[in-house]
Amino acid sequence: MASPKSKHPVALTIAGSDPGGGAGIQADLKTFAALGVYGFSAITEVIAQNSSKVANVEPVSPELVEAQLDVLALEFAPLAVKTGALANVKVVKAVARAIERLKLPAPEVDPVIVSSTGARMIGPKGERAIRKRLIPLAVIVTPNIPEAEGLAEIQIDSDASIRKAAEKILKLGAQAVVIKGGHRGDDKSASDFFYDGHSFIELRGPRIAGGGAHGTGCAFSAAIAAYLARGASLEEAVRGAKRFVTTALKQSFKLGTGRALLDHFARS
Repeated sequence: MASPKSKHPVALTIAGSDPGGGAGIQADLKTFAALGVYGFSAITEVIAQNSSKVANVEPVSPELVEAQLDVLALEFAPLAVKTGALANVKVVKAVARAIERLKLPAPEVDPVIVSSTGARMIGPKGERAIRKRLIPLAVIVTPNIPEAEGLAEIQIDSDASIRKAAEKILKLGAQAVVIKGGHRGDDKSASDFFYDGHSFIELRGPRIAGGGAHGTGCAFSAAIAAYLARGASLEEAVRGAKRFVTTALKQSFKLGTGRALLDHFARS
């Protein structure tokens, strides 16, 4: 794998494409740029969506996904890798194979299973492959509450159940997990929960009025990858991502009648 010098840290996102730019590859690259990181990308699926709905999805072949990663590896070794929407079981396995074969950094896995609009983004076989093939490679996993419930196979309705879910997800093989708390309707703050097998840390923040925004999970996971590429520790990266998304959400805006869009280049 080529490793020439670069004045910019480089991070790689492996995810689906959002033509509206609010989520997926486009949101990841904007997040990287906002945090001073050069972004590589490998597209796993082309998604016809906007801030309101997912209309259609066309997976990229697993062979082409691997080919994208192969040619990137010839040019430069990224310092951090994140995965997002992975289309289907064959793509999940192809991504896991490539990460191992190319000796890429342990990935930050955003297990995109259901979109914020409720659309199913991967089938049960693909979800099982994420659990068995990808999470064991992960430096950190970043599920929201519904995704954490699926991965841990428990209902989350309290802080105690979040802790239990985090412990069960870590047992799948990841080095750390952060469970995003934005879907908790009983929480007046927007608390995320970080666990690395040693300490359990609640990251509290204000719940911003307005019903959230399209692509917050993508931006959060991409920001973690960007901070890791810059040399931050896992905890520092998660805290930095929390600050980044909070600032972007405070400056969110609408282009149509759908959900708000993050301002990835907002400054606090």
